[in-house]
Amino acid sequence: MPDINQNEWKNKWNIEDIRRDFPLLQNTDYAYLDNAATSQKPTAVLDAVRDFYEKKNANPFRGLYPLSEAATEAYENARWIVKDFINAKSTEEIIFTRNASESLNLIAYSLGSVLFRPDDEIVVSIAEHHSNMLPWRQAAERAGAKIVYLECDENGAFTEEMLRAVLTDRTRLVAITQVSNVFGRKNDIKRFAEVCHEKDIVIVADGAQSVPHMAVDVQDLDVDFLAFSGHKMLAPDGIGVLYGKKKWLKKMPPFLSGGEMIESVTCDKVIYAELPHKFEAGTVNAGGAVGLGEAIRYIQRLGFDWIEEREQQLTALAYSRMKEIPGVHVFGSENPADHHGILTFTVDGVHPHDVSEILSASKIAVRAGHHCAQPLMQHLKVGSTTRVSLAFYNTEEEILRFTKALAQVRRNMGYGE
Repeated sequence: MPDINQNEWKNKWNIEDIRRDFPLLQNTDYAYLDNAATSQKPTAVLDAVRDFYEKKNANPFRGLYPLSEAATEAYENARWIVKDFINAKSTEEIIFTRNASESLNLIAYSLGSVLFRPDDEIVVSIAEHHSNMLPWRQAAERAGAKIVYLECDENGAFTEEMLRAVLTDRTRLVAITQVSNVFGRKNDIKRFAEVCHEKDIVIVADGAQSVPHMAVDVQDLDVDFLAFSGHKMLAPDGIGVLYGKKKWLKKMPPFLSGGEMIESVTCDKVIYAELPHKFEAGTVNAGGAVGLGEAIRYIQRLGFDWIEEREQQLTALAYSRMKEIPGVHVFGSENPADHHGILTFTVDGVHPHDVSEILSASKIAVRAGHHCAQPLMQHLKVGSTTRVSLAFYNTEEEILRFTKALAQVRRNMGYGE
């Protein structure tokens, strides 16, 4: 095993101090290694949400009284925080949704209604989470368009040449994740956007696994749309973000209709509200938005340079230990730097659900199944896998607990080694 020098980690933050910021980590003896599914929440986020409901709880935009105005201000301040966090040009380009899934459905339904025509082609990578695949399949069905799959190599990589090979004069949109929730592989979205825009093709990026772990600048990437979820980046459940270039958002009809997404309504005519409110029908999740804003502040205090370095050190340690265990096979690149905190694997002769249950008996939480990426599992010729996913608040001790328990899985199932 390569020597992992723990002293090489920066001493900018003390891990035990950071872990004390997370109540659940203090209240469980589990090693929580399922961070790609959802992250834990720091006290600062919980306090911000509680403060909103205790001191500012009113319906934003609806009342001309101080409490409602305070709620509106808190909600819109969160939008400014998100806008600066991903470097959007304007808060008009930041739409609050429930999660990345709703964001992607919004684009597919609303943009799809004005962009796609019969026989058009929509390119979707084979490595997509169902949330960035099924909405496009439904949009294709509605328009009479065709889905074309962009396949990856055995390491989970997509290249510019692969992308160019599937683009045609009928391609209208490319949907691709920035970081795979199975491989942990980071795609060159900036270059892919350049290729798409050469041909006037829209590019939609799923940022659910990238935005929580690395700096994402939408202007630098030049993507047309980016979706991500708050619950994967220390924020409450039920709050997500859709970033979209204003030129597209202005052309798109509303996804949902109801209160607050209109300017005026008569019996014969409706005038929709300006961006971003056109896409935020009904009572908004102001508490969730406030929590997301505070989560972003927490991440910014730590800094992505430190977060990325720490998570990569943890990934390298886990990968090196896992590769030493007989019968364990990690999917994707053999370079741990390509995994970005996500290691998906199988164990010879043991079903992934059994792997997960055995690890759970040792108080280790991982994910088993198809990871909402069944077409990718079929492409890899495997029914399901087990996934360990790391966050900056995990420790090297938790990694060693995990790999020690993993080394016993086959023996626990009755195998000789």
